[in-house]
Amino acid sequence: MKHSRRFETAKAKVDRLREYDIDEALQLLKETATAKADETVEIAVNLGVDPRKADQMIRGTVALPHGTGKTVRVLVLAKGTKQEEASSAGADYVGLEEYVEKISGGWTDFDAVIATPDVMAQVGKLGKVLGPRGLMPNPKSGTVTMEVANAVKEIKGGRIDFRTDKSGILHAIFGKASFEVPKLRENLFELARVVNRMKPASAKGQYIAGITISSTFGPGIKLNRQALLTALK
Repeated sequence: MKHSRRFETAKAKVDRLREYDIDEALQLLKETATAKADETVEIAVNLGVDPRKADQMIRGTVALPHGTGKTVRVLVLAKGTKQEEASSAGADYVGLEEYVEKISGGWTDFDAVIATPDVMAQVGKLGKVLGPRGLMPNPKSGTVTMEVANAVKEIKGGRIDFRTDKSGILHAIFGKASFEVPKLRENLFELARVVNRMKPASAKGQYIAGITISSTFGPGIKLNRQALLTALK
């Protein structure tokens, strides 16, 4: 694949064989995020798990101390007074039948979906649209709940969902390139703490095998895995 001159210039600043200490890596990430837009900061964690085994599928949520820097559009599917609670909490879209119909037609102009348990029979029909996009409400991620107001506030405040892919790699965002290094570090540490605590009892060998961070259009930067694990203690 042919890359732009901007990307090649940023890539030249990174030693692909080196594992960088945390603050140095974060500073380098900011320096290599040279696109005109404020790039999202992402992490990829290579986990020593077998996601084909149900008890080794790592999936959860974390509330980032400094948020994601993104404006999150939240849809709440609910009935009655729960719609009023969702609207008061700041949900962008609230309703049920009309949104089920719109989503069935292909509408996905939102970033997160929250549903109450009593409407899941209707929401379940949207699996083919929401599932592939990672938007299907799920009790494990706190998006199937009667506490819709709390869920809306948490998601808009910087709560993110994460899960391993079929290769055992966990992908997540943890801020924007415009964030100062201390804020990026705190978000990164909080995410890493939560993931580290989720090590399955059945997983053998090294759990966190490798960590790479990058901005949306920037090159990957390897983190010193041991330095990060030591910092979490």
